[in-house]
Amino acid sequence: MVYEYVPQGVCSRLIRVEIENGKLKQAGFIGGCHGNLQGICSLVRGMDCEEVLQRLEGINCRGKGTSCPDQLCRAIREAQREEQCR
Repeated sequence: MVYEYVPQGVCSRLIRVEIENGKLKQAGFIGGCHGNLQGICSLVRGMDCEEVLQRLEGINCRGKGTSCPDQLCRAIREAQREEQCR
């Protein structure tokens, strides 16, 4: 399943995740700090979604109350909810 999420409160403009059998098959960002986000996406590729959530959820960027990694977690949670509704 490929899911697109519009992040809030960060520099990136779109997050695309592909989840298969509970694993984050692919993740990608449009906008934001390209090198850092490319590194994050490479590190989380193939991980169990729950592990990604445990590691990245709640990370705060410059007092914004969120960050691109945190928004990735929100995208994963939204994708999981959408999948349950199907």
